[in-house]
Amino acid sequence: MTPLLSVSGLSKHYGAQIGCADVSFDLFPGEVMGIVGESGSGKSTLLSCLAGHLVPDSGAVIYDTRAEGPRDVITMSEPERRMLGRTDWAFVHQNPRDGLRMAVSAGGNVGERLMATGARHYGDIRAAAEDWLGRVEIDPRRIDDRPATFSGGMQQRLQIARNLVTGPRLVFMDEPTGGLDVSVQARLLDLLRGLVRQMGLSAVIVTHDLAVVRLLADRLMVMKGGFVVEAGLTDQVLDDPQHGYTQLLVSSVLQV
Repeated sequence: MTPLLSVSGLSKHYGAQIGCADVSFDLFPGEVMGIVGESGSGKSTLLSCLAGHLVPDSGAVIYDTRAEGPRDVITMSEPERRMLGRTDWAFVHQNPRDGLRMAVSAGGNVGERLMATGARHYGDIRAAAEDWLGRVEIDPRRIDDRPATFSGGMQQRLQIARNLVTGPRLVFMDEPTGGLDVSVQARLLDLLRGLVRQMGLSAVIVTHDLAVVRLLADRLMVMKGGFVVEAGLTDQVLDDPQHGYTQLLVSSVLQV
């Protein structure tokens, strides 16, 4: 099977500071990769390089595009990357306000992404927005309400609807449950797990919360100081960690 995403030798430095160093992995269709580590471990830098938000110093990010097959995202033109980000890719921010247009209605937020891919029929766009609000457990009657009137959990679910309405194959998630109450986190994780399975999504999820990757990720990479120190099947890594740093992470959770 051809990997959907193939990453090799990806590195990014900020002067003398290492952002991420020599990261390589393959992500296959329908697979979820979790990336964990403490603050400053390099996981968010890696995610930004993968998603095209940061230009790495070296390495390749090969994506199996629908039209042209494998392409290096790093060498794509900016318009090509933007179109990929509107169609086949999605990015879920930790703070939903970073991924929403706060002055636009809930329906407008979802419909805007459809319009960016060429949709023009108002009735069809509104119907798709209503359908997706329902799918992320937001009352479709709130389609004309602005995101500022929603709770944090609802804003995050709206951001997910906005991202998934175009049927992307690959979703990047940066601490998708960060900052939410525990009960809201559980509901959101359950929703995400269902959508990933229903849509056959591939995803890369960055989090410091091992419970999130336990629930969502098939495979796991542990980062420390910009380097991947351990990788493998999620349950295998969490139940039988080999690296001292991973053992420390897992034991700190167990002690809570």
